[in-house]
Amino acid sequence: MSDMTGDDASRRVDIAIIGGGLVGASLGCALAPLIRRRGLEVAVIEAAPLPEDLHAPWQPSFDARASAIAQGSVQHFRELGLWSALVEQAAPIRRIHVSEQGRLGVTRLRAEELDSEALGQVIPNAWMGRVLHRRLADLPLGWHCPARVEEIEPVPSGHRLALSDGARLEAGLTVLADGGRSGLKERLGIESRERPYEQVALIASVEVDRPHGGVAYERFTTAGPMALLPLRGQAMELVWTHEAGQEQQRLAASDGDFLAQLQRAFGDRAGRFRRVGRRHAYPLSLVTARETTRPGLAVMGNAAHALHPVAGQGFNLALRGVMDLVAALESGLDRGEAPGSPAVLQEFERRRAGDRHNVIRFSDGLVRLFGLDSALLSHARAAGLVGLNLTGPLRRTLARRAMGVER
Repeated sequence: MSDMTGDDASRRVDIAIIGGGLVGASLGCALAPLIRRRGLEVAVIEAAPLPEDLHAPWQPSFDARASAIAQGSVQHFRELGLWSALVEQAAPIRRIHVSEQGRLGVTRLRAEELDSEALGQVIPNAWMGRVLHRRLADLPLGWHCPARVEEIEPVPSGHRLALSDGARLEAGLTVLADGGRSGLKERLGIESRERPYEQVALIASVEVDRPHGGVAYERFTTAGPMALLPLRGQAMELVWTHEAGQEQQRLAASDGDFLAQLQRAFGDRAGRFRRVGRRHAYPLSLVTARETTRPGLAVMGNAAHALHPVAGQGFNLALRGVMDLVAALESGLDRGEAPGSPAVLQEFERRRAGDRHNVIRFSDGLVRLFGLDSALLSHARAAGLVGLNLTGPLRRTLARRAMGVER
């Protein structure tokens, strides 16, 4: 990848992607046909340094964070020519088991009901990053890493960027895909709506004493939802929601005490928990940017919408946004529109608005419905889970939503 430093330190690019994480890197890969066929000049700016050798032998870590990739996202990665590499470390989700603590109601979603091999896949984030960055390394784009955007200024032709590596860029379209952590949104005057859930997600890898069979579990408790996602071997990714402050005791507990507490909270449906990796915790809020497009600017990924992990839809929603942005860019180029033109970004927003609204409403509604502690509601939820399990069409609709093949 080229540095675009020295004589190229002040140059015009068609698209500047701020953030080379999963969303920004996916966008860079998705732009490959337009870079090659249309000669688009694209730059990627990433603050965190990358491993020096992306082709070194893969050393899987038991502690690695993972993401659930819906089957619709699998199809997108196939279209990008990336799936054959990603699948090397993927674990398929063949069934989803949904239950509520203390109630008999259960819903089971099965891949075979939709004539599919899987409802989705679970992939370590580090492996996804490696595959994406190996593809980026083969593209003729400008790569600034590690580098931060120190100044960003709207100009008539887009935005002017000053980077910490000394480069200066003028971008027709700037894409904020930095997770919302850099403060660039705020510096541009883009406000966000934030609704704290007063919950904290505790994330860890756990090992069970029997094969998981590709089953993902979603369990709703009075403290919040918990999920177990299948990984390769007999490992599973745990997402355990706690009331804010209650996670501290479990973060400090010994491995043995933690596993015993998890066993009591989850039961034995997945088997006996016998090992746990490093535990991480982060607060949960629903965060949505009040603006996701401006002339010359698009906001994507967690910078645009940070969701509760209960339904595993955050990255899948972002990847659909990547594909929709590329489709709007190609359509605009066919009409002679520049990448950052209002017409292109309005088309992108039209493509995204309905999907974004539906997913946010579904994820937030699920958290709030199961978070209400009421005996009447609890009985109704249990009856609803039983009814959903007995009603094929409704169950299949829910499965198609979970797979990302129906918006």
